[in-house]
Amino acid sequence: MAKRGRPRKKPAEEAVENPQGTVTVKDTQPSTVDFNQVAETDEHPTTWSATFNETQSQDIEPANISSAQEVTTNKYSRGKDGLLKSVEYEYNEDGSVNWRAMVDPKHLFPNKSWFEARNKAVPTSVDGLQDYQLLIKLAGIKELAKLRGYNSVRYNVIKCEKDHVSIKCEISWIPNFENPISESDFIPASTHFEDVANATTDNTSSFATKFLETIAANRAFVRCVRNFLNVHIVGDDEIDKSNGTPQHPETEEVEPIKKLTPNGVLESLASSKLKCASYTDFKDKLRELWTIGVYKNESAKDWGTYDDIPAKEARLLINIIKQD
Repeated sequence: MAKRGRPRKKPAEEAVENPQGTVTVKDTQPSTVDFNQVAETDEHPTTWSATFNETQSQDIEPANISSAQEVTTNKYSRGKDGLLKSVEYEYNEDGSVNWRAMVDPKHLFPNKSWFEARNKAVPTSVDGLQDYQLLIKLAGIKELAKLRGYNSVRYNVIKCEKDHVSIKCEISWIPNFENPISESDFIPASTHFEDVANATTDNTSSFATKFLETIAANRAFVRCVRNFLNVHIVGDDEIDKSNGTPQHPETEEVEPIKKLTPNGVLESLASSKLKCASYTDFKDKLRELWTIGVYKNESAKDWGTYDDIPAKEARLLINIIKQD
């Protein structure tokens, strides 16, 4: 049976230095080598680390990885206030961050629908335009969210039908000096914010009607970021792009679906409240509204049926009829 213990001490060995700078051991008698004994010389140590260090001392330079890491760290590191150190923020008079001013102008463009609805030429630049005359791209909202900093984004499907999808977006923002972790008398500790948006076959157009879930999710995200950061520019993803033309998927239940559209609701209200038996009767009501200055639209003369009325105009007329 093998015994464990310290190795026996070997007889003395002679260390001989050769011209190559290494050390050889000359045994005076056959025996096992004791690796605990290492012959050393002042000029050439024989350890592996010494050999490696000697190799590194030559002209070969290791890759400078730390500098790249330092650049990345400095770019995305945040201070005690929760803001990025590499970014110059703009502030409001009360000391809070002016997140509207942090929007890069390259993500803004004129709201074409706003100008066309007022028969005005669409500007070619955003210079001098008010926030309500602008739209912001999804990329701009994402960039703004990164500047603010967040931990997670979650989506909850509230409603998912063939022609209507509603989604809630919840964002968990990282704490900063505007929303600290500890609760104070004026600022709550919570940094969670949520908002809701929908996408239907009536407020989308073209291929977008086939991706209602994605459109609704994007709209909810844009709305959540904008409202939390107090940015009053409507997102390009949020606006109704149906051009007033209902975009219903093929279905046998056409009439029930039509009643859910702004045009269908308007027709129903005109019939029940205004006693309009046909669109011709309703057109007479439009003339009355024009005369008293309640509703004026030059395009109304081109409408031949309820379906010709743009969705936005139909909603406006619905509100007028309800208030009457």
